[in-house]
Amino acid sequence: MRTPPESFLIFKAELKKAQLEKERLRKTYEEKLAEMNRELSRLKEQIGAQQELMKTTINYAIKLEEDLGNFKAEVENEKKHRKNSFH
Repeated sequence: MRTPPESFLIFKAELKKAQLEKERLRKTYEEKLAEMNRELSRLKEQIGAQQELMKTTINYAIKLEEDLGNFKAEVENEKKHRKNSFH
C-alpha cells in the first residue's frame, strides 16, 4: 500500500487541530452561556424580591395615608363636638 502524500498528512493533522479547537470553543461558549443564564436567574430573583418589597412599601404607605386621613377626620369631628358642647 502506498504512503499518503505529505500534504495529505499535514492537512489531516491541521483538520484534527481545527476540530479540537472547535470543540474547545464550543465548550467555552457553553460554559459562558450557562454562567450568563445563572446570573440572569439570580438577577430575576433579586428583581422579584425588590418588586415585592416595593409593593409592600407602597401598600404600607397607602394604609398610613388612609389612617392619617381618618385621624384628621376624627380630630375635626372632635373639634366640632367640643364647639357644640360649649354652646
